[in-house]
Amino acid sequence: MTTDAPVTPEAIQASLLSLLEARTKTSLTTDQELFASGLVSSMFAMELVVHMEQTFGVAIVGPDLKLDNFRTVEKMTALVLRLREPSTVTSGA
Repeated sequence: MTTDAPVTPEAIQASLLSLLEARTKTSLTTDQELFASGLVSSMFAMELVVHMEQTFGVAIVGPDLKLDNFRTVEKMTALVLRLREPSTVTSGA
């Protein structure tokens, strides 16, 4: 994904679905449970994290690494969008 192109929910979903479908050889929906269905393992989940970080310019660390954020393409899309929002946290002295 180029840095000058807007990162829309549709673009994120298309990128994730493309990767997932290529790896699983299965047609998926954005709300399909990936871990419960056995389509995604914990090792592949780490590949997803790297893909999301590199493709969308986000850092997924700490509490964002919880399984719930990776259960579906919709949840991963929401995570990327949230992490790309400008930070509202100010540093205190």
